Amino acid sequence: MAKEQFSRTKACATKTLYAVMKEMSRRGGSMPAKELYPFVNDNVELTEWEKEPAGKMKYIRWTNSFQFYSIDYQKAGFIVKKNGNWYLTPEGEAVLKNKPEEVMNIANAAYHEWRRLNPKEESIEEEPNDETAEKDNAMNLDLLESDARAGIRQYIVSKSPYEFQDMVAALLRAMKYYTPFVAPKGKDGGIDIIAYLDPLGAQTPRIKVQVKHKPDTSIGAADVRALSGVLKAGDIALFVTSGSYSADARNAASGSDKFVRLIDGDEFIEMWQEYYDKMTDDDKNMLPLKRISFLGNNE
Repeated sequence: MAKEQFSRTKACATKTLYAVMKEMSRRGGSMPAKELYPFVNDNVELTEWEKEPAGKMKYIRWTNSFQFYSIDYQKAGFIVKKNGNWYLTPEGEAVLKNKPEEVMNIANAAYHEWRRLNPKEESIEEEPNDETAEKDNAMNLDLLESDARAGIRQYIVSKSPYEFQDMVAALLRAMKYYTPFVAPKGKDGGIDIIAYLDPLGAQTPRIKVQVKHKPDTSIGAADVRALSGVLKAGDIALFVTSGSYSADARNAASGSDKFVRLIDGDEFIEMWQEYYDKMTDDDKNMLPLKRISFLGNNE
């Protein structure tokens, strides 16, 4: 059987998506969405045509095809996009034993099968210029969501450590906790916030919170163990960072004989969005959001 000749657009998506999946596998199965484009630019050989802006929105060609065909890879169950990150599924890991073109064919077939089971009036063609409006909308929504999360993250990065600390306290209040103690500037003994279930702090557990505003830093195990060490009877710990945690830090938290909950920068944004409507106006103003509705589906 003769080898299928991919269009330039599809061939571009084939090599870029395969490269990203391989990199996610190398990193343990995930990758922040904000790092996808820089990775491809630095590690995939792109033609001048692929690097040109095109279309009404003037997106760079390779980024347009990358996002467009990534929907096929989602429908095939190879990748999951969530909370500003891409995740490689076990199915995605397994399919990497195939050549890039074979992976694309499997993903494309999965997308068309999904469309067959979810029929619309529009016909389905292979090329992005003729693809369904639904798939175009999904691609654009991915881009908008990625841009929105990047904007929120940059806003958080611009805040001082004490402003981020106040935002953590605001989130806890939206979750119906009382925050009588939020550490002032200066030495805090490792505890930045104390949260109670009731106004008097009579009920347990009492939450001792440490906050680290280090958006470009991965918190290590030593910091997690230090927080665990200050807990007393009736206490649990919450560690919130605007950055991330090392694997050792997560192991230290899960292996502790005391309850230690870790929240990284991505989860903080997700929780802020979830509890935003329950905040006071003053607390909302620390990180104001505007909700915009898009046409979607009930998948």
